[in-house]
Amino acid sequence: MIGNVFSIEEFSVYDGPGIRTTVFFKGCPLKCSWCHNPEGQRKQCEIVRSPNGCIMCGKCEQYARVLEGRRVFTEESIKKCPMNLLRICGEKMASDELCERLFKNERILRNGGGVTFSGGEPFVQSEFMIECLKKLKGRLHTAIQTSGYCIFEKFCQGTQIADYILFDIKLMDNRLHQIYTGVSNKCILDNFDFLARGSTEFVVRTPLVPGVTDTRENLEEIAKLLKHYGINYIELLPYNKMAGGKYKMLMRKYEPDFDESQEVNTHREIFDKFNINIKVM
Repeated sequence: MIGNVFSIEEFSVYDGPGIRTTVFFKGCPLKCSWCHNPEGQRKQCEIVRSPNGCIMCGKCEQYARVLEGRRVFTEESIKKCPMNLLRICGEKMASDELCERLFKNERILRNGGGVTFSGGEPFVQSEFMIECLKKLKGRLHTAIQTSGYCIFEKFCQGTQIADYILFDIKLMDNRLHQIYTGVSNKCILDNFDFLARGSTEFVVRTPLVPGVTDTRENLEEIAKLLKHYGINYIELLPYNKMAGGKYKMLMRKYEPDFDESQEVNTHREIFDKFNINIKVM
């Protein structure tokens, strides 16, 4: 199997237990207005340009194409940049190649850590990810960081092979979920039901987006859901105000439809009421 990876980050401590290597896959079916990994949104490779150090010579733009009203750089644009500020985001890799690279740090990763597949949404490349999970099985601890939005059969297969799941629950109200992420949360909650009733270890994570996911109503509904399944722990991820920085590199505009200047609220008292421990990451 061949997959498309846009980043491999070593020595990560926020993507599962212990010290981990996190593999970021390209492609995501959600359109979250707060997305801080825009390079993971599209499944195909794309060219990015760093704004730092640009001398405004215009050589890269001379060899760009305009498609669907936006400028798209070409491989010739990369070659013409005198400051080497352009690069291809996305690397096509065979599963054997990726796993061989991950095994190079096996001695370190086996000491309480492991490998985490993230994105984008890793289930967009479910066949590739599942093949990698099988190759890593028994040698390295594996985790999947997912929005839960994927075909039920593939979710079942992947989560039963992996050792650990980091499951995002963003919004409980389906109407708001569609407004802010572009998709319904029905299959997400169905997949979560399967996960919560199974034997695979997992953790629930909620991104705290000001005025969107951090409302009292939303967090109380999430707390009720966790209580229903007997879950007494959740990780909260505060909104990153630097989230829009990467969009310039992709020649896109970051246009959040919420007031990002507001401070997020954990509403700790809600989780206390339901005897749920929280960790703010």
